[in-house]
Amino acid sequence: MMGRRSIQSVGRRKRAGIVLPIALLLAFLLPAPALAARDDVTHGVCSPDKRICFTLTTVNEVPTYTVTRDGKPVIAPSTLGFMLRGDGKFEHGMRLGEASYTDADRKWEQPWGENRWMREQYREMRVPILELVKSKRRIDLIARVFDSGVGFRFAFPDQPQLRDVRIDEELTEFNIAGNAQAWWIPAGEWNRYEYLYHHTPAREVGTAHSPITFRRDDGLHISIHEAALIDYAGFWLQRIDGQRFRTRLSPGAEAWKVRRAAPFETPWRTITIADDAPGLYAASDLILNLNEPNRLGDVSWVKPIKYVGIWWAMHLDQWSWNSGPKHGATTEHAMRYIDFAAQNGFGGVLIEGWNVGWDGNWIGDSGRNFIFDKPYPDFDMDKVAAYARRRGVAIIGHHETAGNAGRYADQMERAFAFYERHGVPAVKTGYVADAGGILHQAADGSDIWDWHDGQYMARHHVAVAEAAARHHITIDAHEPIKDTGLRRTWPNMVSREGARGMEYAAWGDPPNPPEHEATLVFTRMLSGPMDYTPGVVSLRGKGGRKIPSTLAKQLANYVVIYSPVQMAADLPENYAAHPQALDFIRRVPIDWETSRMLGGAVGEYAVFARQRRGGQDWAVGGVTDGKARDFTVDFAFLPPGKRYRAQLWRDGPGGGIDGDQFAMTVESRTVTSASDWRITMAAGGGFAMILTPVR
Repeated sequence: MMGRRSIQSVGRRKRAGIVLPIALLLAFLLPAPALAARDDVTHGVCSPDKRICFTLTTVNEVPTYTVTRDGKPVIAPSTLGFMLRGDGKFEHGMRLGEASYTDADRKWEQPWGENRWMREQYREMRVPILELVKSKRRIDLIARVFDSGVGFRFAFPDQPQLRDVRIDEELTEFNIAGNAQAWWIPAGEWNRYEYLYHHTPAREVGTAHSPITFRRDDGLHISIHEAALIDYAGFWLQRIDGQRFRTRLSPGAEAWKVRRAAPFETPWRTITIADDAPGLYAASDLILNLNEPNRLGDVSWVKPIKYVGIWWAMHLDQWSWNSGPKHGATTEHAMRYIDFAAQNGFGGVLIEGWNVGWDGNWIGDSGRNFIFDKPYPDFDMDKVAAYARRRGVAIIGHHETAGNAGRYADQMERAFAFYERHGVPAVKTGYVADAGGILHQAADGSDIWDWHDGQYMARHHVAVAEAAARHHITIDAHEPIKDTGLRRTWPNMVSREGARGMEYAAWGDPPNPPEHEATLVFTRMLSGPMDYTPGVVSLRGKGGRKIPSTLAKQLANYVVIYSPVQMAADLPENYAAHPQALDFIRRVPIDWETSRMLGGAVGEYAVFARQRRGGQDWAVGGVTDGKARDFTVDFAFLPPGKRYRAQLWRDGPGGGIDGDQFAMTVESRTVTSASDWRITMAAGGGFAMILTPVR
């Protein structure tokens, strides 16, 4: 349904409907002198259920927006604008043009994901922001309001006075209304996104990456992020004062942050809103819905996969990526892992360190020696690929760049062609380098340095996805740019890292704490899938260091931390020593028909139920922080009238991170939609469950 007018305006051009509520709201929110000085119109648009409203006005001729829910402020008056190189500030001396409106309500199918079917329902307005003086430039604001939140972006129309657009800074503000706590990681620091989350009052946040999560004193949950980050710099959120934040674009190699030719549109700036933490997670579908539909056409070749790999032994320092006596990626090792995968129903084997370039200081040399289609002498790709094919196992390829994205771009086409010839359907990419350490070359061959989340890398990751798609290869990016829902547009962008994964359990200082997973769910995971690499059943890292987790929690992570590519990260011999854990890992699905969050609180606990895609069986998983916790699973999500066998893996007596980490009880019972089951999670622990219909 398009074209139905869904908003009203206040000011010189008044219409019936929600005029009075918006006018009263503005009178409450805006200082009286500012309201009196305003001589332009106010435009507003509300969600389909009319609970969330976005309004745009000018205050002293500065574009200013607000967001309300049930008539109460969520985002207090916040200003908008740009610093444009050569053209000055686009912020003061503005008026609003006539608004236009559309709405949509459509259903679309994900080729893979947490939920097979998505509903995209919103109301939209587009408002020209017009300069009164100087160049009389125009930038349009487009706002889409969903029942779960708001997305807004800026459109730069083609105009003689603003064609070659160079953006020094975007001045979008988010003024959080109501006292709030925040969960955040620092932006602009050396380790990209791989930091432990701070939990502080919102007034104590510094400069943060998004998604950033807020919980107000009244319980309202808010997440600020962005969607459809294409050919633009990712933003950081810098606190200005109080709870007022402003976007700060990631730096680039040039003096400006973004350069584009008009016409173009910026990424969406997103505000997700919910009554509680589970509602916030469900509302994050807004990110996907703000991305464009699939551009790749038939993507039946994109397959979720559960895999093992030549990886964890390197983090334990038993094997190495570089050649020599400890080299991990040998023909012999690869064939042994292929055998293990085939025997236990795993679809793939990740092989890292097989290609030339790892010797010496590969990080310090910025990957200048990597050759992506040349194996080390002790790795026979032809032999390994043929063996994997006979055993019904796929090889998962690896392209580590050490941040040398330019060298990778130069070799990318032939590297993907090499993998395609050897039947490799998926590639894990890596950009291990300090922030600001992304390398590429100018036309004269000189070095250019960029950031992982700058405009250059936003373009690069899309180029990688498109090149991989030409060879029917999926991409799992590590040390990536943040996820902004591009997997809808390029469905071969199946997963990425972008946070502290399980490798920090091996050698991190400190290791990931017990609350880490329950924090990730409501922060990083709001942006999309994460290749967390769970399943370390030995619960031991480098040098035998203790991992603060339990055996049952390692299993729960397969349900709680979503990714369509899931690794069984530990060594084969450790799985042999824990057959009950291996049984669950073999059986748990990785692609889902529908997902439901049964309960959770940020940084405390999270419990999910997920139905296998195209099947009737379900998986349930729960994790807790450093506190023991009881949770009652209500099976009302099951279809009425059907009986299910529920098999449970839970922390056993005396378990927990300060007790017997390996204590695990496996039990089963028959349940229906009318049943419930109270389960105890030990401190730092969790539980996992598989439900199969009784026939």
